[in-house]
Amino acid sequence: MKKILSACLIITTIAACSNKNSKMEKYTWPDAKAPIAEIKPTTRTMHGDTVVDNYYWMIDYFKKGPDSSKIVDYLEAENKYLDTMMSGTKALQANLFKELKGRIKEKDESVPVFKNGYYYYTRTEDGKQYYKYCRKKGSIMANEEILVDVDKMAEGLPYFSISGFSVSPDNKLLAFGVDKVSRRQYTIHIKNLETGEILKDEIVNTEGDAIWAADNQTIFYTAKNPVTLLSEKIQKHQLGTDAKKDVVVYNEKDKSNYIGVSKSKSGKYIFIHSSATMSDEIWMIDAARPNDDFKVFQPRKKDVKYDVVALDDKFLIVTNWEAKNFRLMETPLTKTESTNWKELIPHRKDVLLEGIEEFKAFIVLSERKNGLSLLRVRKLGGAEHYLEFDEPAYTAKTGANPEYNTHTLRYMYTSMTTPMSTYDYDMTVKEKKLMKQQEVVGGYTREDYKTERLFVTAKDGTKVPVSLVYKKDLFKKDGSSALLLYAYGSYGHSMDASFSGNILSLLNRGFVFAIAHIRGGEEMGRAWYDDGKMMKKMNTFTDFIDCGQYLIDQKFTAKGHLYAQGGSAGGLLMGAVINLAPELWNGVLAHVPFVDVVNTMLDESIPLTTNEFDEWGNPKNKEAYFYMKSYSPYENVEKKAYPNMLVTTGLHDSQVQYFEPAKWVAKLRAMKTDKNVLLLKTDMDFGHGGASGRFDYLKDIALNYSFLFSLEGITE
Repeated sequence: MKKILSACLIITTIAACSNKNSKMEKYTWPDAKAPIAEIKPTTRTMHGDTVVDNYYWMIDYFKKGPDSSKIVDYLEAENKYLDTMMSGTKALQANLFKELKGRIKEKDESVPVFKNGYYYYTRTEDGKQYYKYCRKKGSIMANEEILVDVDKMAEGLPYFSISGFSVSPDNKLLAFGVDKVSRRQYTIHIKNLETGEILKDEIVNTEGDAIWAADNQTIFYTAKNPVTLLSEKIQKHQLGTDAKKDVVVYNEKDKSNYIGVSKSKSGKYIFIHSSATMSDEIWMIDAARPNDDFKVFQPRKKDVKYDVVALDDKFLIVTNWEAKNFRLMETPLTKTESTNWKELIPHRKDVLLEGIEEFKAFIVLSERKNGLSLLRVRKLGGAEHYLEFDEPAYTAKTGANPEYNTHTLRYMYTSMTTPMSTYDYDMTVKEKKLMKQQEVVGGYTREDYKTERLFVTAKDGTKVPVSLVYKKDLFKKDGSSALLLYAYGSYGHSMDASFSGNILSLLNRGFVFAIAHIRGGEEMGRAWYDDGKMMKKMNTFTDFIDCGQYLIDQKFTAKGHLYAQGGSAGGLLMGAVINLAPELWNGVLAHVPFVDVVNTMLDESIPLTTNEFDEWGNPKNKEAYFYMKSYSPYENVEKKAYPNMLVTTGLHDSQVQYFEPAKWVAKLRAMKTDKNVLLLKTDMDFGHGGASGRFDYLKDIALNYSFLFSLEGITE
């Protein structure tokens, strides 16, 4: 995975407050002394440029160097300092946790998904942190079969993640991956569903996903480099054999590529995917012939991306070949090279083709126009139509659709005022049925809230979309409201408007919540991404600043009440904007921030570095080095005033290593000239995504709320 913190996690970890209908009382920060990190200068010389890094030694825990214990001591000291500074909010944090937890329906069940004769679903129980993975044969009225009791498996563990549930074609075996550390290094296990026995087969250091061949005895999986965590090999395992002797069927030589393995929905083909930011290559075999050599579908070409789905009589290809926003093509099953590809849907300048969901008689295209997601249904050889959505800002996407021979499309819909809704849509008669809508325990009236979509003119004239939401009776457009502005802006990852029950605590205190759909994402098409990466990365940061200033100018908020939040690559955004416009923000939440861009991208031993060259650039190139250095948050900390800040990280983070936010905070402490609050919280048991249980993460949200509440003078 890239340095991406999922949209769902980002939205649910939002912390906010306001000054309306809440008890106002200025919070007095304790007079505590912040930890001062030891200075150990290290010199970096590159392209004739010499830089002294006083805190490079903090990498030692990762490198297992002589200062490993010192960095742990420093992180623990920062945690103690945070506890002291936030000690006056302990009761508030406890009440907020109770409030947030109270909105979750503890005993719940997902909408069943039909596959190969069984209905699969998960269910949760009162007071339990995890879930049961279950199925019923033939009918939702049949007897329940619990395949995996995750609650039981996770007992006594500070972190537990289970991934990649994969049932064999004969429905008798289940493969799944387990990570107990939060480094995303999964061990694959196999369970006999007839006897309940966990087989002796155990495959360590994988991505967690196993793909079954048609023989029910062979699985393919992605093996990781134990140090860099790169996905570098696809291996084949035969049940009952020693995993250490598994055959390597594909070895990726290009360290800038991510690889993975999958199976076509029809079950006929197994695909190996090798993907870089600007190119793709796919290999394939017949799923019924697992001992065959994989054959390339189309050799990789520079600046050509493509993905493949299999129909009964042909392959469909989504590609940007001579099509910046992608187009749809087809090719015969036996002639897969690009010279045989024929165009089905041409490139459109104003529409991004994001993907395709295949069925025996239909295809469903996921598209994006004017920043909004679209679903386009086409009968093979027949007519087509779009699903209709009427809110100004929303998310619509295909859901779980594993069955090939069906005319029912499962899709998901949500907006900033509409809870996540699961629909089944009959593509033949064009009728939809609401299967489930997220329940907000304690009550929620959608009509009490309003969502808007704005367009902000950036400094270069580009129109940047902003989605926002507020509670009608608590908002006046007079600058009196506090506002939290969130964005991500990297990897072409679109941050669509969606609902979060946690945000109600924000809105119900009169706060406005806004998402800036800045360049670096893909909301407005592929060019939107291209204009926010590599040598155009500065657009991401200036877009966000322009959005913040616009919201002040239009009196959605005012200086002194504008807050910013971002995580992972969005944490890079936070670091950049406080260097460029520190006076704009009263407070900033920077979660697992990627802030030491140059040093990280120079060190290929750090996990995932080489995969990122096409996103940020390779600093071994002189031009890329100096451009990256011009915005890297750590490199650009200066002697000046900075806003109030809460920074979070995880000691076992595999995506953005702990030492980046740690050394950033240390440098900020040494350089900043203000008396504003700067706090660092390190989860000593968790990684990039935080706590794994469905309630534990709410404690972090309560902390975030309390931090911003304190800045706004809210005590309840």
